[in-house]
Amino acid sequence: MQHDAIILGAGGAGLFCALTAGQMGARVLVIDHNQEPGKKILISGGGRCNFTNIGAVPDRYLSENKHFARSALSRYTPADFVDLVRRYNIAFHEKTLGQLFCDGSAKQIVAMLMDECAAGRVDFAFGAAISDVSHADGRFTVTTSAGIYSSPNLVIATGGPAIPKLGATGFAYQLGKQFGLKIIPPRPALVPFTLPQTENLFRELAGVAAEVVA
Repeated sequence: MQHDAIILGAGGAGLFCALTAGQMGARVLVIDHNQEPGKKILISGGGRCNFTNIGAVPDRYLSENKHFARSALSRYTPADFVDLVRRYNIAFHEKTLGQLFCDGSAKQIVAMLMDECAAGRVDFAFGAAISDVSHADGRFTVTTSAGIYSSPNLVIATGGPAIPKLGATGFAYQLGKQFGLKIIPPRPALVPFTLPQTENLFRELAGVAAEVVA
């Protein structure tokens, strides 16, 4: 089957890209090395998925391209995603600082995204380990353990190297370098500060959080 676009990664970004393109009439294929979609979604928010924040505004994002967040959030707002969640009758609640969580399970969000992909007739290749990505004559060719696929458009939505236990790697950075894209050196963020079990120092501060002041 011929596809207009191939998306690498079936996480939140990949699925949303796929459902949007698919519902606009494009034939889309999503490839992921995991056996099921939304692995990080399923563990986010303690399994209840903190799916958006009503306070997500451009000035809350740090980026070398300050206009990107402004453009993205003007095209699709947190309220737009909340409307989608409501259409699927997914109950949710607001926690500290505008965070929205499912009352039930993060599985509801993954199911919602997959249903939206189905509405766009999106194709999937799960459990497909990628061994090579090349480009020639205006087409990208992706060689995987499940087969070889080609398309004139390729979207890299494999995420960063966080949570390697879920299979996360630096694949996106490697692919970006391969095609000569400018790579901004990644830095760790929201990392835990851990101490040995026998260390009593700061134990009373465990779990304490504070607002970030810019």
